[in-house]
Amino acid sequence: MKTLKFGRYDYAAFLAFFVYSSGTVVLPLALVAIATDLGFPLEDGGMTAGGALHLLRTVAIVGAMLLCGFIAGRAGKRRTMGAALLLLAAGLTLCAIAPAYALLLPALLLAGAGEGVIEGLATPFVHDLHPEEPGRYINFTHAFWSVGIVVTVLAGGAMLAAGISWRVVMLAVAITALLAAFFLLLPARAGKGYPEHPEPLHWRIVAGQARAIMRMPRFWLFFAAMFLAGGGEFCLTYWSASYIQVNLGASVLAGGAGLACFAGGMVLGRSGWAVVIAQHHLRRLVLFSALAGTAVTLLLPQVENPLWFLVLLFAAGICTAPFWPSIQSHCTKRLPAADNTMLLIMLSCAGIPGCGFFTWLMGFIANHYGLRSAFYLVPACYMSIAAIMAFDRLKTPRV
Repeated sequence: MKTLKFGRYDYAAFLAFFVYSSGTVVLPLALVAIATDLGFPLEDGGMTAGGALHLLRTVAIVGAMLLCGFIAGRAGKRRTMGAALLLLAAGLTLCAIAPAYALLLPALLLAGAGEGVIEGLATPFVHDLHPEEPGRYINFTHAFWSVGIVVTVLAGGAMLAAGISWRVVMLAVAITALLAAFFLLLPARAGKGYPEHPEPLHWRIVAGQARAIMRMPRFWLFFAAMFLAGGGEFCLTYWSASYIQVNLGASVLAGGAGLACFAGGMVLGRSGWAVVIAQHHLRRLVLFSALAGTAVTLLLPQVENPLWFLVLLFAAGICTAPFWPSIQSHCTKRLPAADNTMLLIMLSCAGIPGCGFFTWLMGFIANHYGLRSAFYLVPACYMSIAAIMAFDRLKTPRV
């Protein structure tokens, strides 16, 4: 198996994923402090309002993803992603100065628009750099999503524990987004440019690519898998810190450590599988990871000791790691007639709504039955992913 080789645009993609995840995770990390500061404390019925923050941001993310294929078809992926990082920085800056819950929402919508473009284009951005072995490079690049979570929750958790305002933490992430935009928008050296499409694509061509994909029955199978993968992953990302603080009675620093453990497991899983996994084994990887993840996450609501909860979160991160990048990459091989960029964007349009819907649903269930009971949504998602991948295996005995 060939050694992974990276260039300038690989490193730019690493940083884009890092900043994207930092901007996403800073909200759940500081959610307890934000809720107290802006008047919707979680322990007094504010969990639905907390979950709604991400659900509404999801609307902007999905809207941006639906449009980013058309924009990139005209302006190119590199410049479109750079502009999206500028938009993300602007939204986070407005979040940092928002004086009330009602004003936090439009700022999150702006940040969500930038995140949607990054989510939609980052994976095809890497795919076009390495069309011969996209699965390995996509898994490795996605690991930087988790690296961003680890760094943000450890540094941000320490800042919050030290009494530094959540507004300062959010502003620091906005500044980092500006740095990422600079590296993407920096002019390329002669002969070292990103491999963009040779000519701008008319919107009718892009729309035709989307229609062709939607007519493929197998696409909807992977669409469902991505919806569930996004839900399971982000339920753990969004609610784990609050669970550790509210249900286990631990500190905000312990909540940040929980997110770091989950993200650390994902870093290990994605970078490790990127080194050793072959493209034709991706389906098997997702299937067995989903089964293992079901077993691990069934134990989470039963644990009372914060230390054991952190250990299980780390194991859950390892199991969760391959879902998003491997389902996407495997689907490109199962649907060779589809345009890869549009296919990967449309799959992300399933994963992101899954994040928002299940995050809101978990908060809704928590308000009625407790956050402990709501955690059983995660193994339900993982078992459903395993069933989908097993069905795909039965329909195609050979890859």
